[in-house]
Amino acid sequence: MNLPKVVADLVKAQDNYDSVAYTNCFTEDAVVFDEGQTYTGRAEIKLWISNANEKYKSVMKPISFVEKGPESILTADISGDFEGSPIVLNYHFEFIDGLVRSLKITG
Repeated sequence: MNLPKVVADLVKAQDNYDSVAYTNCFTEDAVVFDEGQTYTGRAEIKLWISNANEKYKSVMKPISFVEKGPESILTADISGDFEGSPIVLNYHFEFIDGLVRSLKITG
């Protein structure tokens, strides 16, 4: 599968539980929506992914990637230490200048 560099970097960072590399995939003022919460800016995103990595130990296996206008959707099989693992999630991205400007994770 041919993923944009920033998405490939994000998947690699997730699989390595590297919250710094994961956070560096985002713009300074990026927004993440996950599990009913909103995280704004790199500092909040880093805290969110660090906590998620520690709690869930999840890894991503990309299934598909589709570009739909300004939005791109990565569908991935997510496995880890959580009830219902593995689960398929959709990562709705908006990019700017090669970085993630917005990410919404849905089931």
